[in-house]
Amino acid sequence: MSPRRIAPLLLVVTLVVIKVLAAGGALAQDKGSVNPKPLPPLANPNDPHLGAKELFARKLLPSKGAAHVIGSYTKGCIGGAAQMPLNGDNWQVMRLSRNRNYGHPDMIALIKRLAARAHKDAAWPGILVGDIAQPRGGPALSGHASHQIGLDADIWLTPMPDRRLSREEREEMSAVMMVRQDRLDVDPRVFTPGHVLVLRDAAQEPAVQRIFVNAAIKKALCREAKGDRSWLSKIRPWWGHDYHFHIRMRCPAGAGECEGQPSQSEDEGCKEADLAYWFSDGVLHPKPPPEPPKPKPPMTLAQMPAACKVVLHAGDAKP
Repeated sequence: MSPRRIAPLLLVVTLVVIKVLAAGGALAQDKGSVNPKPLPPLANPNDPHLGAKELFARKLLPSKGAAHVIGSYTKGCIGGAAQMPLNGDNWQVMRLSRNRNYGHPDMIALIKRLAARAHKDAAWPGILVGDIAQPRGGPALSGHASHQIGLDADIWLTPMPDRRLSREEREEMSAVMMVRQDRLDVDPRVFTPGHVLVLRDAAQEPAVQRIFVNAAIKKALCREAKGDRSWLSKIRPWWGHDYHFHIRMRCPAGAGECEGQPSQSEDEGCKEADLAYWFSDGVLHPKPPPEPPKPKPPMTLAQMPAACKVVLHAGDAKP
């Protein structure tokens, strides 16, 4: 995305950044609960003004039937989602209380391949899997605008410990900050050549369209990548993403109801001009607007693709 297209978003994102910093950390770092309480029943689930996030968050299992993606990454849902197993030889799922370890079967397969390949190529102990999507996708109560159709996944940049994490650790353990305090580069004490190889392995997956990282991480990858550097074109700077990277897959073949994104340039994106915007003072040190804007009303079910209502009310898949 060019700086000209990004500039109009700056005010909106600035507000998000300020809110996150005021809360004391990144949304991806929010801790979970060992004993999560079920959400209370809705007084009027048919209220046309009710946020769709309230409805999708209360669905604890995927819908039955074959996997199908509906809508876009920020306005959609998924039917027949697959669940990412909580443990594997080279992965563990974090923040189990969020119940966001569901996705398109292609995404689940990709994460498993990445875990095995990173272990082989980078001697990576294993990956820690963050949010993918809710059982039926859709908007979440917190943390994301995207992750709605099972084709987005967050992977922690912290290597997996060489043991099975306890439930308490999965809910309360914090990921390691990879960006230097001045936000101008990575922290060399924690960002290693292994990180470069893991990100390369993810970007070289043909079905991956974009990978979002902090601009300082993109800068480090541009500096450290060796040999074939074509994969760098998929690595996109974006706000946050200093504790984890965000994988975004293309729409699966034949998924006619899936609304993907246009392909980006195949340029590496490593020229000084490509990164200058992200290290400008206005981005690194955003100033609050004179008057806080009024919060937008939540997206309603009627504002989502019509087929998402069918997914929402479909029967549960077998656990």
